[in-house]
Amino acid sequence: MAPSPPTQAPPPTEAWAGLEPLFTSSGLEVRPLYGPADAAGLDWERDLGRPGQFPYVRGVYPSMYRGRTWTQRQLAGFGHAQATNQRYRFLLEAGAEAINGIFDFPTLRGLDSTDPLAQADAGRGGVAIDTLADMVQLFEGIPIERISVSLVSCNPTCNIVVQSMYFAAAKQRGLDLNDLAGTNQNDFLMETAITTAPQVLKPRASFKLCCDAIAFCARNARRWNPVSFAGYNYREAGCTAVQEVAFVLANALACSQELLRRGLAFDDFAPRLSFFLSAHNDFFEEIAKYRAARRIWARLTRERFHPADPRSERFRFHVQTAGAALTAQQPLNNITRAAYHALAAVLGGAQSVHVDGYDEALCIPTELASLTALRSQQILQLETGVTRSIDPLGGSFFVESLTNQMEAAILAKLQEIEERGGILRAVEEGWLHQEIADAAYQHQQGLESGAIPMVGVNCFRMDEEPHQIEIFAVPETLSVQRAKLERILAQRDPAGVERALQAVRRCCQEDGNLMETLLEAVPAMLTQGEITGVLQEHYGTWTPPLF
Repeated sequence: MAPSPPTQAPPPTEAWAGLEPLFTSSGLEVRPLYGPADAAGLDWERDLGRPGQFPYVRGVYPSMYRGRTWTQRQLAGFGHAQATNQRYRFLLEAGAEAINGIFDFPTLRGLDSTDPLAQADAGRGGVAIDTLADMVQLFEGIPIERISVSLVSCNPTCNIVVQSMYFAAAKQRGLDLNDLAGTNQNDFLMETAITTAPQVLKPRASFKLCCDAIAFCARNARRWNPVSFAGYNYREAGCTAVQEVAFVLANALACSQELLRRGLAFDDFAPRLSFFLSAHNDFFEEIAKYRAARRIWARLTRERFHPADPRSERFRFHVQTAGAALTAQQPLNNITRAAYHALAAVLGGAQSVHVDGYDEALCIPTELASLTALRSQQILQLETGVTRSIDPLGGSFFVESLTNQMEAAILAKLQEIEERGGILRAVEEGWLHQEIADAAYQHQQGLESGAIPMVGVNCFRMDEEPHQIEIFAVPETLSVQRAKLERILAQRDPAGVERALQAVRRCCQEDGNLMETLLEAVPAMLTQGEITGVLQEHYGTWTPPLF
């Protein structure tokens, strides 16, 4: 008997077909499944290219981590210079490859430790630097001619003084500035829109100081990155991933235009522009963010500035895992959070990485927390195999589609900034402040409603913490700084101090490059507060607009 002909099976009903799309933390749509159709419009050579080639989506260097892994650059700074010097040495001995130094709140705001407005914060949040003597002590015994040093002097008012002190300390060792490798943040948005404080400089003055440092280094410290546009800090203040990249790009474009106006060629400074981004909780959105940022910067620089040097088109960036995503509740969970953040940074092609300590929602990291964070990087590099393939996610239907969405959203936000007259005008009018505040409010609403889950905070809560975490005690700093300042003020040459301060005043009046003047002035043992006082006297201070 002949077999019956097979019946035609009905087409399968895909289980995911009726599922609603979800959205990333920035509001980008994520569908349940991706396939070839989602990459149909992608020109692989034009839109992705090869690693180390335009538009650098797959990485800024041809071999990426197969040639050289990311730099492990752990953040450190607290108390007085001697205490932080010991932490630097501890991390270097444990395998850290570079120094990432942060300064205390008075230093960041250009105040002496003994200023009445600053005394309670001396040594808090970073190391106290009042004069060149502190900077010399901070790097005592550390071979800065061989180790890359990042100076997290966020605000240009602080940066131009701190960077001058660092360079002056190097010159005292007989080093050529062109032999020094490192980075400054030096981002004018930091003191005008993010970490605002009483008596900050006006935005245009802060922007001017930022560009002074870039111009000086382009001519005199050619291995130094004189700015790291601090998207990380914008993100910590509450903005989205889209805003983070749009704001750093708008900032970098404005600096580039100003430096061109000053007579520099784009290739004189652009290879040393760098960026500082966050790695937050939304894993794939963060990876797409890094890829989109590289493509946008490459295309914008080529279209607007026509560089001859391909290094000018490369979006090089450092990543810090998101401090704002860490929780005081069940703080050991932060080890897992920070490790995933670091993995996103590495899969996204970061040039250097800092992993937060698990206790950073509670205090400055202890030695154990700092060591655990460093070991997280070393495990990621040596045990997981993520360095074996260059751009392992390249070609993923989902990742490439999300990168395209991210790029479109960033470009739209960048266009909005330009239509408002650029980043300076956006700050002066308070628009940037409102953007960040709105995004921060929406995120907080999501946390409070439970729409954004956070383990230990709004889900899987525990009435009692199962583990007691050691709280780091910042060493007594104010008395140390006061004694040191009293000694320096008594020993320095009053006539030399007055000549140095007059030189700073004259440079301000003549609209000169303040970095050039300060490098010669700080050996007279001028204090942070004295220099800031001259800058405020000339440029005036500013209160951000209320909204």
